[in-house]
Amino acid sequence: MASSFSRWLVDPKKNPLAAIHMKTLSSRLRNYGLRYDDLYDPMYDLDVKEALNRLPREIVDARNQRLLRAMDLSMKHQYLPEDLQAMQTPFRSYLQEMLALVKRESAEREALGALPLYQRTLP
Repeated sequence: MASSFSRWLVDPKKNPLAAIHMKTLSSRLRNYGLRYDDLYDPMYDLDVKEALNRLPREIVDARNQRLLRAMDLSMKHQYLPEDLQAMQTPFRSYLQEMLALVKRESAEREALGALPLYQRTLP
């Protein structure tokens, strides 16, 4: 029951509040030309860092360019021009498949009793 309720709660096709949240998030990401996957921080989650290391260089370079452009626009208190905002695809994923693969490998490694690839404590 709890899992079906939580799935309903975050599904924008079924829950109108989730749809409103998704629309608001989409407009904010479009303002700066970002994608949702750009919000993952590789310094916070080491699985994200590993997934980014496995992606092709062009995808990582495009991500870094989007982040730099967003920081520049934010510092200038500006948004992208309307014609560029219309071209943005904030929910096109480029990281999710690789991140899921890295998390599956970590879970398998833990299940087999092997040492993790990386060990670090966060401050």
